[in-house]
Amino acid sequence: MSVSEFGRYFEEFEVGDVYKHWPGRTITEADDVLFCMLTMNHHPLHIDANYAKDSQYGRQVVVGNLVVDIAMGLSVPDVSGKALANLGFEKVEFLAPTFHGDTIYSESTVLDKKETSKADRGVVTVETRAVNQRGETVMRFRRSVLVAKRGAQGAPK
Repeated sequence: MSVSEFGRYFEEFEVGDVYKHWPGRTITEADDVLFCMLTMNHHPLHIDANYAKDSQYGRQVVVGNLVVDIAMGLSVPDVSGKALANLGFEKVEFLAPTFHGDTIYSESTVLDKKETSKADRGVVTVETRAVNQRGETVMRFRRSVLVAKRGAQGAPK
């Protein structure tokens, strides 16, 4: 994919479109522990295998924000590759646990697109879902992105 092919312009989004983001991402214990240390989330359920073995899950659970960030990252080429700005997130829901070694796939559905007062851009709203290798939806969120229109001056190519 060349730089000019990365992402979609506002005109290319249609309400109801579903983008299956590929490839997936397998989350390792190292990913989870590093993320926990970087974000100061030292809950033992995420970083202490001995503690976690006695939990309701019987093993360590991946911190939810890492799942959100991976799902969003997987969606960038399809949703925000030509974004001028991420405008906001809403309704983040954690539906099932993710464990070390799980592979996360994500897909996004276009919920809305609106023109703005500036003719060179618009707002696109999507719902992104993370699904594990067992087909279980583990998380979902909505986000709104300010996206350039084709040919807009200064738009990402």
